[in-house]
Amino acid sequence: MITVIVISLTLIVLYLYNTRNFNYWKKRGIKYIKPVIIFGSMLENYLIRESVTETITQWYKEYPGEKVVGYFRSSKPGLLIRDPELIKRVLITDFAHFYERGLHPDKYGIEPLLQNLFFAEGDLWRLLRQRMTPAFTSGKLRAMFPLIVERAEQLQARTLAASREGRTIDARDLMARYTTDFIGACGFGLDAGSLNEENSEFRKLGQQIFEFNITVVIITIMKHAFPALSRNLKYTRKLENQVLSLVQQILIKRKYQRSNRNDFIDLMIDCKQKGVIELESLEKMKSDGTPDLVKLELTDKLIAAQVFVFFAAGFETSSSATSYTLHQLAHSPEVQKKVQKEIDEVLSKHDYKLSYDAVKSMTYLEWTFKEGMRLFPSLGYLARKCTKKYTFPELNLTIDDGVYVCIPIQGIHTDGQYFDNPFEFRPERFSLENFNETNKYVYLPFGDGPRACIGARLGLMQSLAGLAAILSKFTVKPAPETKKHLTVEPKFDIVQNIEGGLPLLFIERNEQNDM
Repeated sequence: MITVIVISLTLIVLYLYNTRNFNYWKKRGIKYIKPVIIFGSMLENYLIRESVTETITQWYKEYPGEKVVGYFRSSKPGLLIRDPELIKRVLITDFAHFYERGLHPDKYGIEPLLQNLFFAEGDLWRLLRQRMTPAFTSGKLRAMFPLIVERAEQLQARTLAASREGRTIDARDLMARYTTDFIGACGFGLDAGSLNEENSEFRKLGQQIFEFNITVVIITIMKHAFPALSRNLKYTRKLENQVLSLVQQILIKRKYQRSNRNDFIDLMIDCKQKGVIELESLEKMKSDGTPDLVKLELTDKLIAAQVFVFFAAGFETSSSATSYTLHQLAHSPEVQKKVQKEIDEVLSKHDYKLSYDAVKSMTYLEWTFKEGMRLFPSLGYLARKCTKKYTFPELNLTIDDGVYVCIPIQGIHTDGQYFDNPFEFRPERFSLENFNETNKYVYLPFGDGPRACIGARLGLMQSLAGLAAILSKFTVKPAPETKKHLTVEPKFDIVQNIEGGLPLLFIERNEQNDM
């Protein structure tokens, strides 16, 4: 009898705790997505029936007349921002209230590999960003480019072998191998071998990072519903020792000195040699109300965390974006001919070799890639978290610290209000005449503001080089099994993926089949 009473009381307490905020948006007169216990408004995501991007995009479409829409991430209130001016407020104007992403419920107990520039919050994020920003200058990117060219040539060789055999190639897998090898070279200073070996260790590592199973689902639910009880649960436990050991081996081999490869490890060694960095705190105040000072020294563990996210974000986002662009070109032969014509003309002026300057000159190719990212952005939404009470003056709406804020990139990118015939693949949208400051906050594949992607230019450069390498030698066409209308893989969260891959035919170019 006592046991039954204890269980009943426990369930009642858990129910009351989990539903304590469910009137949050109703009290503020904001339309919202109805929540359910444990899952909040995101039941379909936790049950792996929809990706988070699909859910958020659907919410965006369901409330066309609203500037904001409320929702719940488990018991925590969240706010979907639909209006470009409010997006600008969150990302830039009032960034001091929204500098956290809020992707990890426990920012102080965050696991070692997640102490990186993407997941880190508050002072740790600011210190890392300050130290690492100089590593992504145009000069540093230009110095990396020879590493890209080597991988682009290997990409051509792998594609040629399959093309001559008449085999269908999964463009998603092909471009993932290219970006994995690039990140292996630029990130770790190693030959990853993904383009030459079917089961290279780096390719396996990339697949492991984004492996999604029932354990990940349970950890996610627990961390959002009961963060205090799930502090010791880790997403990256299996990878932690593997990545840290690999990075330490490389650092020791180089004796913590530059190797002159100009890769990411060299850049991290540069950062480490600069010593302790000191900045005014975002979070801590002195008794007189002025910001306290915070310090950071780049340890081996912190370097490993940055290399981890450089690898994870670099290979996954770029391979997703480039393969989807190839898919669109396979179904848009006239656009593909324009792209190839530009590539041929530019390469003819650069001794028919890829170079940093050659790729920078491929304007129409860049428009084409940007159009691919508009239709299918690698990150389908941006996440932010309110860090102190904030009022949106346009709405007379005040939200508390801890409220999640979501910007639905995919929904905005495919809204006819901002892009006419939004599902038409038309690179000319990004010409200087058509794209300018007026539509800046409705195109956000790399985010914007202080937390915009630090590697955006590097990602763009490696992606354009990979596309140029393919399209200079091959024409892509739909394979018999190719689907024009694709299904999003529901297991993926932050980065989008396509269910079943992207099978295409890669036809070797010659004068006859180019006509």
